[in-house]
Amino acid sequence: MSGITSSKFTTSYDPLLAGSIDGTDTKPHDSAVARAIHCEYTPKSDPILADYTLFVARLNPLTKEITLKEYFSRYGTVRKVTIVRDIVTGESKCYAFVIFKHRRDVEYAYNRAHHKLIDDREIIVDYELQHKLVGWKPRRLGGGLGGKKESGQLRFGGRERPFAQPIVREREGN
Repeated sequence: MSGITSSKFTTSYDPLLAGSIDGTDTKPHDSAVARAIHCEYTPKSDPILADYTLFVARLNPLTKEITLKEYFSRYGTVRKVTIVRDIVTGESKCYAFVIFKHRRDVEYAYNRAHHKLIDDREIIVDYELQHKLVGWKPRRLGGGLGGKKESGQLRFGGRERPFAQPIVREREGN
């Protein structure tokens, strides 16, 4: 199973495996996974910044950059906060990237801020992955991690939804 190590987290990105709770799927279960398998993606940001950047999700749609900067400043010096917004409406997509000045601050925030409340929402905090995972495909191309069960497009292998151990059933007669 390429992309899965002995840990519950992925070390490289394979859309087919990310769409499988235990990493055993052999066919795409939705059209987005199939699209991600065939698309090409080249990250546009500076790969060096990845070591200084955290991904923050499940934000309140009303949360502002200044709120995140003030909150994450308790973990270290914050260089920049970017809340990702809809290109047409300008409304928050409820996730952001926080860039720190020092790597140690990234680690500290990663370990301390996960599942904390900001503006009455429990956030998730993970590393920025587009430069850390070989083969990364963003959600807009059918990849990514996370997602909602209701949409049928859950993705696994990250901090919030690690891979589960495969269920092994004994055959009758054995």
